[in-house]
Amino acid sequence: MNTPSRRATLAWLGFVLALGLPTGLSAAGPLPYPWIAPTSVVPRTLESALRPPEGFKRVPCAPGSFCAWLRGLPLKPAGTGVFFFDGKPKKSRVVHAAVVDLDVGKTDLQQCADAIIRLRAEYLWAAGRAAEIDFSLTNGTRVPWTRWAAGDRLKVKGRAVEWTTGGSVDATHDAFRAYLDFIFTYAGSESLQADLPARKPADVQPGDVLVQGGTPGHAVLILDVARDESGTTLLLIGQSFMPAQDFHVLTNLKHSTLSPWYHADALEMSGLETPEWRPFHADDLHGWLDPRK
Repeated sequence: MNTPSRRATLAWLGFVLALGLPTGLSAAGPLPYPWIAPTSVVPRTLESALRPPEGFKRVPCAPGSFCAWLRGLPLKPAGTGVFFFDGKPKKSRVVHAAVVDLDVGKTDLQQCADAIIRLRAEYLWAAGRAAEIDFSLTNGTRVPWTRWAAGDRLKVKGRAVEWTTGGSVDATHDAFRAYLDFIFTYAGSESLQADLPARKPADVQPGDVLVQGGTPGHAVLILDVARDESGTTLLLIGQSFMPAQDFHVLTNLKHSTLSPWYHADALEMSGLETPEWRPFHADDLHGWLDPRK
């Protein structure tokens, strides 16, 4: 029931989230990575550790954009392996070039599409745009963070869902992580593909997604884009996988001298082949509908 007091609560939360107050973010300086405690130590970042091949330059990024935020992602020390949610190591060490310093959780939830949703949501939180966090479940139900923070919850029975009231009114990052775990449970590659509009390969940009929805399906995140003077485009690609595991930058097993970068034109030819999935094609490319990117 949308009572006057409830409408007031929603209005207040909308105001707080729109200002970005839960993030503790100031307007100046680079955006933070909310799951990591602030430190004076300069981290090893995606941008500093994984440079484009000679003759290529990263495409321009606007300050505060998703693109710029992805380039600043903190990486674990060189040589770190990928670990599953239960702490067990992934046996193959040839599929990753670097591991992002992002917690994976204690349960088998943060898989491929989930990790992409996590990164996009954490960026919006860090950017003071938490009111824009809104994802679909596989059945198409939209689940905005503002509604969850106001105490609404979804009762799930099969593919049917129903909004209920009575949850805690909480806009903290801990509550946000609980919200994301709920999304991970009932969303996936199929819902992510439905949420994101198609993108033409010629317009590819950092933050775009290659996704093949299904059960199972798979999704990978284009972490960065570089070009040379002739217009040849290279992509840096990251993924989580099944079972839930550390988000990692993929090696290019087909072109060791180019690795970890990939030729974008493969999307329109035989397909862009990553180490653990079938090739991605041009119609698998999708992007966030966000003019600020």
